[in-house]
Amino acid sequence: MKIDVRQLFDVVGERKTFVFSLDLSDEEYNGEYPFQTPVKVSGQIENRAQVVRLVFSVKFVLKLHCDRCMEEFERTYDFSFQHVLVKALNTENDEYVVCQDNQLDIDELVRADLFLELPNKVLCREDCKGLCGQCGKNLNFDSCECEKKPIDPRLAVLGKLLE
Repeated sequence: MKIDVRQLFDVVGERKTFVFSLDLSDEEYNGEYPFQTPVKVSGQIENRAQVVRLVFSVKFVLKLHCDRCMEEFERTYDFSFQHVLVKALNTENDEYVVCQDNQLDIDELVRADLFLELPNKVLCREDCKGLCGQCGKNLNFDSCECEKKPIDPRLAVLGKLLE
């Protein structure tokens, strides 16, 4: 969605609100396509004392697999972002969003902010125990009877001498 911000730059006190849904079902994250439902975006752009500020929040549910135990789970996220909008920049500065031709591509900005905020490692819960390295049992549900100290495969032949 593109928003015309010309009037916002010209009129002090001008405000524009927006609410929309963004479909990210074709976006890949962590090797999966976790956006099963649209991302809900709401916010406003306001010119206060000739500073044009964009404030918005996103709410969405991700369907993911845990990086430790591989179980599927859903998690709700709620992030807030804010940016200062400008017509042009004299130098490179990541703190400002440039609105070329008085147009703001809000979809692209939401997508970029959202993916930068998502965690690199995804766990079903903070204390996830993961899988047993020998038998593959999910240690969150049950303990396994595997030998606690795995024998180094290079030394397994020596263990047979002691039998």
